[in-house]
Amino acid sequence: MLYYLFTYLHKQFGLPGAGLFNYISFRSAAAVITSLLIAMLFGKRIIDFLRKKQVGETVRDLGLEGQMSKQGTPTMGGIIIHLSLLIPVLLFGDLRNVYVILMIVTTVWLGLIGFLDDYIKVFKHKKKGLHGRFKILGQISLGLIVGLTFYFSDDIVVRERVPIPQETVIQSADTPAPARQFEMKDMKTTTTTIPFVKQNEFDYAWLVGWMGEKAKDWMWLVMVLVVIFIVTAVSNGANITDGLDGLAAGTSAISGMTLGVLAYLSGNMIFADYLNIMYLPNTGELVIFISAFIGATIGFLWHNIFPANCFMGDTGSLALGGIIAVYAILIRKELLIPVLCGIFLLESISVMIQVGYFKYTRMKYGEGRRIFKMAPIHHHFQKKGYPEPKIVARFWIVGIILAVVAVATLKIR
Repeated sequence: MLYYLFTYLHKQFGLPGAGLFNYISFRSAAAVITSLLIAMLFGKRIIDFLRKKQVGETVRDLGLEGQMSKQGTPTMGGIIIHLSLLIPVLLFGDLRNVYVILMIVTTVWLGLIGFLDDYIKVFKHKKKGLHGRFKILGQISLGLIVGLTFYFSDDIVVRERVPIPQETVIQSADTPAPARQFEMKDMKTTTTTIPFVKQNEFDYAWLVGWMGEKAKDWMWLVMVLVVIFIVTAVSNGANITDGLDGLAAGTSAISGMTLGVLAYLSGNMIFADYLNIMYLPNTGELVIFISAFIGATIGFLWHNIFPANCFMGDTGSLALGGIIAVYAILIRKELLIPVLCGIFLLESISVMIQVGYFKYTRMKYGEGRRIFKMAPIHHHFQKKGYPEPKIVARFWIVGIILAVVAVATLKIR
């Protein structure tokens, strides 16, 4: 809202310094600083409030070192992340921008689902919290909203170079052909970025190309199904990763920084043309959102680093994964998620492998057997005797390596 105020003051009265709010770089810096300050300064008050209301974590004894010392640690700290993220976006973002609107909806939607889950665990004393089917239903509903908006909104376009039709001219053999002229045109398209490929664009229309003329009638369904799958997978992946102090928040911050770089390049015509990637008009505002996201996650780490003073709970973890998923979809980098969110993917796969192998061996041998000492895989390393801070730090390092690889895909084709 400060964006609108200072833009008005700049246009109407020429207020010195007000023009800075026209620059995405300035508003992004203001967003990240504001979010950091909110998380670090007001986070302590929120944690004290949660402790006063006895909103504490209930820990099951799984035989992990130092686990029971976390009993009673305030949970639902994801509230800190949400406030630190949304307030700067409301202050410095363009709230008429469809991309910003979708990201705000994603944050609030998944935050409410996670909050309800934590509320049931803490106040209703039901360890399983919100039933899984309702979580999935909420994620599907969000995917439906994002997918339909992405496909049908006239504001979500790709600016492409289109050849200008030229009149047929009779030329002699000695006259050189005129140079082909191009113009930039905003196009509605289902094209996205595919990494490690020379012509790094993939059109989802290819998936229904076999339907011929009917393909256009069903493309919306393909987009919705893709969005639902990505949102559900990444959101649950972040939720599974949230098991050690600072792990989910740190890896999310790393992913957020990478997405910020990709969004800035895709939203800048000069850089997009130089790198030969899709130019996405109006996505520059997403840089402000992700700046606030980075500040919120790093600010939360101030309280969540080992030994944690507060846990984010599902209030935070479900939203973190969903934000990363929807953001990647909007900047058309969702096929980079297996690289960018490799930690989330590893954690999810470790659980699927463990459960699948256990069921298979129980059917074959009469008793279930395990591949890992415990799943998700961060607990496997705990069981092997690695200190919790060392596991988290090494996962962060892997996340940084994957982030560098994700950015490098812009040129490695």
